[in-house]
Amino acid sequence: MDYRNMTAPCGLDCFNCPVYLAGADDRLREKIAAGLGIPPEKVSCRGCRNHDGAIPFLGMTEPCSVYRCITTKGLSFCSECEDFPCDRLHPYADSAALVPHNTKVFNLCLIRRMGLDAWARDKAKSVKETYFKGKFRL
Repeated sequence: MDYRNMTAPCGLDCFNCPVYLAGADDRLREKIAAGLGIPPEKVSCRGCRNHDGAIPFLGMTEPCSVYRCITTKGLSFCSECEDFPCDRLHPYADSAALVPHNTKVFNLCLIRRMGLDAWARDKAKSVKETYFKGKFRL
């Protein structure tokens, strides 16, 4: 797998996203479609880099601000930027239980420390599982 291509510039692991995985799993696609009340053929995403930063599944017609920024600066990931972290990566509380966007900065720090391939193979899935199912601890 091309982990660079399947990891969003903001640090989201597209290769673990249920909508991406539904492309090869009819049951998952049906389940997601039923949950969202949309036709199964609309449940499709190939990762933001393959959609030039504008995800059709989400109804986006223009690239997100992060994608525009890294493209302008010629970077692969936000963590390569001298301004990292910036407000484009700010976590939000609304829909936090439904979307993994609050994991972005943590993922980018891990990518920087571990390297992309090691993070993708050994850590990315557990970050998401901990975020959604783990217990809060101090």
